[in-house]
Amino acid sequence: MATVTAKSAKRQSGQPRLSNKTRGRINSMTITILAGVVMVIFLIPLGYGAMTSLKTDTQVSTAGAPWYPASPATFTYEGEAYDVYKVPVEGQVREEEWALVNKGRESSEFVDPANPEAGLIPWEGRWRTLEQAWTVDPIWANYKEAWETINFPLLLRNTLFYAILSTIGAVSSAALVAYSFARYKYPFKGTLFLIVMATIILPPMVTLVPTYTFFSRIGWVGTWWPLIVPQFFANGYNIFLLRQFYMGIPRALDEAAMIDGAGHFRIFWSIMLPQARPALIAVTLFHFFFAWNDFFGPLIYLAGKPELQPITVGLTSFKGLYEGQDNLIQAAAITAAIIPLLVFFFAQRAFMQGVVITGVEK
Repeated sequence: MATVTAKSAKRQSGQPRLSNKTRGRINSMTITILAGVVMVIFLIPLGYGAMTSLKTDTQVSTAGAPWYPASPATFTYEGEAYDVYKVPVEGQVREEEWALVNKGRESSEFVDPANPEAGLIPWEGRWRTLEQAWTVDPIWANYKEAWETINFPLLLRNTLFYAILSTIGAVSSAALVAYSFARYKYPFKGTLFLIVMATIILPPMVTLVPTYTFFSRIGWVGTWWPLIVPQFFANGYNIFLLRQFYMGIPRALDEAAMIDGAGHFRIFWSIMLPQARPALIAVTLFHFFFAWNDFFGPLIYLAGKPELQPITVGLTSFKGLYEGQDNLIQAAAITAAIIPLLVFFFAQRAFMQGVVITGVEK
């Protein structure tokens, strides 16, 4: 009886109780807001680079300049151009944007660009304390200058050649090796898999000298071969991802295909690869972005070969030529990032989707 009374009192207290549906909406909104905040934080550097790439040298070096691309506002009065300033006027809430015609120490004369027929307007105060007015003025010529200075078409061709070929080699070899680890039984399989996984934690600097010496002995230094050929021998990280995905695919699909007379390669090609499409796309994107942003490898093996260098190395040369001109450097960097952004934008749906297997007993 006491329990019933307590419950009745709680209902009569007037405290609203949230339904499960309302709680779900609140949780969903909270997660969405947090995800939006994180996304904005990650996009701030990209936005800063995009805005800087459209600025003039004057705006980049001027203290107090706005964050967006703009130039100092001017107004032509009686055939001459004068700078526009934000002038505080008594009796008005907002500042007026007037063109400074005659500069004085304690008093100056301005003209109102909205009403130049009114003539000169005297103003008491020191004009040097006034804030400069700015007008939006993106400088698209920065991209043209960056494009022509370091021969971007050649760098793009080299980068695409390296990224596409190495991605084909990395994904195809990893798909085959991961399939063998996921489906076949053979001696020392576990030991071999541990050795492959150990290569993930092996620092690249450990193998740099012997690898470079080997490629130098066979005459591959100064060519694309040291960068592309090793990718056709699979990567431990890619093997691990694909193997784990393969192991989640029911073996009943393999057995059904074998009953229909399919061999191992036919099962791999017609059953495993289509089912593992999201994982293959993820591995492809990971390696494509790695190859696109790879700097150390091309720097070591393509030194002295500017006609073979990709964008990452070319941007370093561009930065050396335009040291201190952040607008041109950012324009070159944004241009280099356009293709990876487009690739991720069009592939993100396939990258994020999962595999739903129905109608099969595991």
